[in-house]
Amino acid sequence: MTSVGLATRLEGVVGGKTSKALKRAFGMSTVGDLLSHYPRRYAMSGELTPLDSLIEGEQVTIIAQIKSANERKMRQRNGSLLEVVITDGRGDVKLTFFNQKWRITELVPGKRGIFSGKVGAYSREMQFANPDYEIFDDDEQARSSAETYTNHPIPIYPATSSVSSWQIGKIVSLVLDTLGPIDDPLPDDLRARQGLLSFREAIERMHRPDSRDVIPEAVHTLRWQEALVLQTALLQQRQFVRELSATERAPGDLLEVFDRNLPFTRTADQLTVGEDIAKDLVAPWPMNRLVQGEVGSGKTLVALRAMLQVAQSGGQSALIAPTEVLASQHLRSMTRMLGPDLAPRLIPTLLTGQLTAAERRRAALRVASGQALIVIGTHALLSDSTTFADLGLVVVDEQHRFGVEQRESLRAKGSSPHALVLTATPIPRTVAMTVFGDLDVSTIRTLPEGRAGIQTFVAPIAEKPSWFPRVWARAAEEVEKGRQVFVVCPAIDTAPEAIESDRAEEEADSPAAVEPPSEGAAPNARWGVVQAAALLAEHPLFRNIRVEILHGRMTGEEKDTIMRAFAAGDIDVLVATTVIEVGVDVPNASTMIVLEADRFGVSQLHQLRGRVGRGSVPGLCLLVTESVPGSSARSRVEAVAATSDGFELAEADLTLRGEGNVLGDAQSGVRSSLRLLRVVTDADLIAVARGEGERILNEDPTLSSHQGLADAIERRLDVAERAAMAKN
Repeated sequence: MTSVGLATRLEGVVGGKTSKALKRAFGMSTVGDLLSHYPRRYAMSGELTPLDSLIEGEQVTIIAQIKSANERKMRQRNGSLLEVVITDGRGDVKLTFFNQKWRITELVPGKRGIFSGKVGAYSREMQFANPDYEIFDDDEQARSSAETYTNHPIPIYPATSSVSSWQIGKIVSLVLDTLGPIDDPLPDDLRARQGLLSFREAIERMHRPDSRDVIPEAVHTLRWQEALVLQTALLQQRQFVRELSATERAPGDLLEVFDRNLPFTRTADQLTVGEDIAKDLVAPWPMNRLVQGEVGSGKTLVALRAMLQVAQSGGQSALIAPTEVLASQHLRSMTRMLGPDLAPRLIPTLLTGQLTAAERRRAALRVASGQALIVIGTHALLSDSTTFADLGLVVVDEQHRFGVEQRESLRAKGSSPHALVLTATPIPRTVAMTVFGDLDVSTIRTLPEGRAGIQTFVAPIAEKPSWFPRVWARAAEEVEKGRQVFVVCPAIDTAPEAIESDRAEEEADSPAAVEPPSEGAAPNARWGVVQAAALLAEHPLFRNIRVEILHGRMTGEEKDTIMRAFAAGDIDVLVATTVIEVGVDVPNASTMIVLEADRFGVSQLHQLRGRVGRGSVPGLCLLVTESVPGSSARSRVEAVAATSDGFELAEADLTLRGEGNVLGDAQSGVRSSLRLLRVVTDADLIAVARGEGERILNEDPTLSSHQGLADAIERRLDVAERAAMAKN
C-alpha cells in the first residue's frame, strides 16, 4: 500500500465498510481523525487479572480460552441470551451477551482471546455483561499476543457497540504502518525549548507504547500541540475581525449629558471597562468584546454608555435578551437611566413576539426608519421583517442563551457592526481563553457601594425535616418586615400528566433551565410552581400574604404584568421557574428560596441568588435539598453556600463538572471537543501556548513558514467550525 498522510480519506486506507463504521460511530473521515482518537486508558500487564481473583465492580482485562458457548431464549422477556464460559486454567467466568446470537460464530470453544469489561455478579457468580474482546486466530498468535499483552500497555479506546476497542487498535496499527512523513505542527525551536517529542514519535507512543514510561511524554507533547493549534486558530479569527472595516463611533454630548446626570459615581471597574469600550468604538475594525461581571455589577450601565456613543453619529444599537421579562425590564431600566433629557432623543423601542400586530408594526417602522436609536428585544429582532437603518452595535445579553447562528443573523442586519457580549456567569480565565479566545475580555469585579450582601444556607430537609416548615416561617417573617420573597421551583407542574408539556414549555422559555438529575438527586422533581403555590395557599402563616406565580407557559403580557406588580410591591411572594433567573431587579426582594436546589447548576444557583440583596435590604438565600450528603448534587449546593464570589464559584463548578459541559455551551465544534487538553490542570500550558501563537502570527501572519501548524488547524477546523468561529 502506498504511504498516506493525515488528510487522506479513510476509505482509501481501511476500505469502505470499515470507514463507514468509523464515520457512523465517531464522525471520523480522515487518517488524522483516526489517529487523534486517543486511548482513554491503558491496561498494563498487572491488569491482566487471574480469573480466580476477580473483584466485583472492577474494570479488568484478561487472556483466557473459551470453554463453552450456548444461546437460549430469555424467560422473563423477549430476546435471546448468549452465555459463554471462559477459563485461564485457574478459574472460570461467564460472559453474557443480550440479543447478540451472531457472536456464537466468533466465540468458538477452544479459541483463545483477550477480554475486557467490568466485573459483575449474578446469583453470586462473577460474570461480564457484553465485554469487549479480541479472538486470536491461532495458537501462535495467542502465544505472541499473550507475551505482547504481558509486556506492553494495551490501549483501551473509547468504543461503541458496533466498533470495539480491539477493532480500533487493529485499524490504528494498520494505518500507522502505512503512514508516510508528516509535518510537525510544533515549530522546531518550540519543541527544543519545551523538550517535546516529534509529532510522529508522540503518535507512535500514544497508540503503540513499548512501556508505561513512554506514555506521559507523548501525552504532554500532544497536549501542547492541541493548545497551540486551538489558540492560534482563535488568534487568527481575532486577526480576521481586525481586517474588517467598521464605522468610527466617536463620543459626544450624549455621553456627557448622561454622565453628568448619573445619581452615583461609577466604580473603578466600570470606568476601566467603559474606557476599553470607548476605544474599541473608534477603532478601524469592529469591536468584539465580552464583558463579564457579577449580578448587579453594572454591565447594563457600560452597555448603555456604548449605545450612547454609537447613537452620537446616528447609529442604532440592538440588545437581544433571552426572555420577554428581561427585555421588558431592560427597556424600563434604560429609559429610566436615560431620563427625560435623553430618552426622547434616542426613543428606546421594544420589539418582541408578544406585541400586538399594530404595536409590532409601529415598533418595526421606528427601527427601519432609524428613529429608534436603541432597540431592545428577544428573538423577534432576528425576524426577516426586522430591518435597521444603520445598525452600529449588537449587544447580546446572557450570551450562553443564544446560538452562533442567532447571533450572526442579528449582526448581518448591519455592516460589520460592533459586538458587545454580556454575561453574569463568571468564566474562569482558562475557559475564557479557550472558548472566547477571539474576543477581548473585560471583567467587572467590584459591586456598587450600598449593597447589603447575601447570606446563603443549605436546608437539608431529608436529614432535618423540621427545617422545611422553618423555611416558610422565615419567608413569612420577611414579608412581615415589609420585604418580598422569591420561591423558585425546578418545574411548572410535577403532576404526571403535566410533566411532558411542562418540559417543552420550560425549554422554550429558558433553554438552560434545569440540569438532568445528577448522582445523589431524586429521579423526578417533586416541586413545581403549581404544587408550591398550592402549599402556600393552605399555609396558615400565608393567609394574609399576597402570592402570585410566574412561569414560561404564561403569555408575555401576563409575565410582564406580574413582574411589574412584584416590582411595585403589590405582590409579597412570587413563586416562579427560572424565568426570573437573569435580569430581574427588585431592590425590596430580600429572600430567595430554591426548592430542590440540587437540580440546578452552580452558575444558575448563583444567578438566582443574585435576584436578592440588590439594595439596602440584606439578602437571604435558602437552598432546599433532599440530596444525599457527599453526592455530586449536594456538593454543588454546598459550594454555592460556601462563597458569594462568582469567580471562585466558576472555578469550583469547573472542577465539579469538568470542562466538557462548560465548553459545550460554546456551541462550536472546535470549542467543545477538547481531546487531551484540560482547562483546569493545563491552565499554565494554555497561557504559554497562547503567547507562542501570538509570537508565531506576529512573525508569520499567514503561517506560510509553519505549514505543519497551518495543516493542523485546517484538520481541526472543518468548514462548519470555521463558520461558527467567524459568527461568534
